[in-house]
Amino acid sequence: MEFRHTTVLLEETVNGAFGDAAGIYADLTTGGGGHSLELAKRLSGGRLICFDRDKEAIEAARKRLAGYPVTLVNRNFIELNEVLDELGVDKLDGIIADLGVSSHQLDDAERGFSFHNDASLDMRMSGEGLSAKDVVNEYTEDELRRILYEYGEEKFAPKIARGIVEARGISPIERTGELAEIIKSSVPAAYRREKNPCRKSFQAIRIEVNGELEALEKALTDGFDRLKLGGRMAVITFHSLEDRIVKNGFKELCTGCTCPPEFPVCVCGKKPRGELVGRKPITPSAGELAENPRSRSAKLRIIEKVRE
Repeated sequence: MEFRHTTVLLEETVNGAFGDAAGIYADLTTGGGGHSLELAKRLSGGRLICFDRDKEAIEAARKRLAGYPVTLVNRNFIELNEVLDELGVDKLDGIIADLGVSSHQLDDAERGFSFHNDASLDMRMSGEGLSAKDVVNEYTEDELRRILYEYGEEKFAPKIARGIVEARGISPIERTGELAEIIKSSVPAAYRREKNPCRKSFQAIRIEVNGELEALEKALTDGFDRLKLGGRMAVITFHSLEDRIVKNGFKELCTGCTCPPEFPVCVCGKKPRGELVGRKPITPSAGELAENPRSRSAKLRIIEKVRE
């Protein structure tokens, strides 16, 4: 299947991170290469380092970005520091990241990300390691309930976890279609009529399989540390958990003195290291929403480094 991904907030993201045509940049989530291509076109003497843990994404980007000054890295962006050290890169002029699952991963049924198609339970972005089948069949009921609560914000987590455990006690759960039916049968009928009850649970399991939130927290910290003064990081999120991490992480970087308010003068000496570019997140225009409904939940936040 050809790798296809509709790039979200293209101009806004690249404009937000780009500054110097001769600079060094990193795209932490290359995907189909949409953001990378737009950024690479602007380089003159510069360099772009493209990360993606998905081998199919890297191969698609290799074709799309041929002839441009890019270095393709088939690694998780949690390894940002290690990769930059290996490449002999100290500081970056800008970083972009388009988080979450790609359109290609959702549309390729065999990847097992979507509850709309029946396929083997997989959900691995890298194609390696822990799979959704492992999570569903091997995690305890308590562990399942926890990830459904924490990563899916699913109010019926106890019922769904119990349903999964009961079903796998009869036979292993191996297909997305099987899991979808278990989830549907575990929630009230009114909830099923209101919306597809599988979305939150599939999201939660995918996040667990890929360690997405832990990787994001580390990448934000490491990425900001690697920025030059004046460098910017532009991050697109697609659900509240990701956005909360980015929003709070950026807020912490932009916060100065943390002394108690009753102190007459600052004794901590802490200065803000970052400055937000725009007070509110950037969201897709009406035109983009009409062309790509999947962009409806996208939020772009940008931070500039003002102090080491």
